[in-house]
Amino acid sequence: MAEISAALVRDLRDKTGAGMMDCKKALVESGGDMEAAIDWLRKKGLSAAAKKSGRVAAEGLVGVATAPQVGAMVEVNAETDFVARNEQFQNFVAEVAGLVLSVGDDLEVLKAAPFPGKRHSVAEEMTHLIATIGENMTIRRAKRLAVNEGTVATYMHNAIKPGLGKIGVLVALEGASEIDALETLGRQIGMHVAAARPEALEVDSVDPSALEREKAVLSEQARASGKPEAIIAKMLEGRIRKYYEEVVLLEQVWVHDGESRVREIVKKAGGNLTGFARFQLGEGIDKQVGDFAAEVAAAAGTAKA
Repeated sequence: MAEISAALVRDLRDKTGAGMMDCKKALVESGGDMEAAIDWLRKKGLSAAAKKSGRVAAEGLVGVATAPQVGAMVEVNAETDFVARNEQFQNFVAEVAGLVLSVGDDLEVLKAAPFPGKRHSVAEEMTHLIATIGENMTIRRAKRLAVNEGTVATYMHNAIKPGLGKIGVLVALEGASEIDALETLGRQIGMHVAAARPEALEVDSVDPSALEREKAVLSEQARASGKPEAIIAKMLEGRIRKYYEEVVLLEQVWVHDGESRVREIVKKAGGNLTGFARFQLGEGIDKQVGDFAAEVAAAAGTAKA
């Protein structure tokens, strides 16, 4: 068998844009022949998939899955909302969410894990899906929460199928209460989280840098009032308390009654809220906004030329 050097693998990767492991396998299969390796990648759909890898993927689906005392969530992106209605894509997202339950939420470990029912990895399955459907895709993020006693409840806002949608929430509730009661409370908290968008579970877990930025802004606003420093300090204290009520889940007003605090609701139920996660599809991704008609006109002009 011909020796496959790292330089040869890199050269094939530069030519095709396919993954390093796929390039190495292609060279092994083709006995080190570069052109044959390129053809091998094209036949497998890997080279075609690689050409799509630079395109922005901000649509897709969020998927959730549960097992006793464990919950998992994943966001898989594609280029258009149309793909979210594709059954193959839906099945892929559901399978990957289920895998997070067992392998965890480290993306590299997740991508390398065997895909259920196949002899290849999650990453390879996604590559084949890209080639089949014709859009770039990425597994953007994953989260796994677990409890020692209690439940991890899930909530999916506007689900297109059970466990699949565009805003997903995990809620970890420790407690010896009836599981059905904890599940119901967990779903209610999930609805609250989807609507109220908390950034932290408790005051001590607020991002220090975000808190300092908020303090700086609030201090400037308070000083603009021209009041004495002693008064400004009290104003700042009150405004920071208000800030916590806006971003800290346990300090927020319960959306279901508009009066209670979330911590009061959880305490009354005899539970202990230990964690949550909220994934909103495409959140934070810079989407490319283009003029489709202009693109068609430009393409037509190029064709005429």
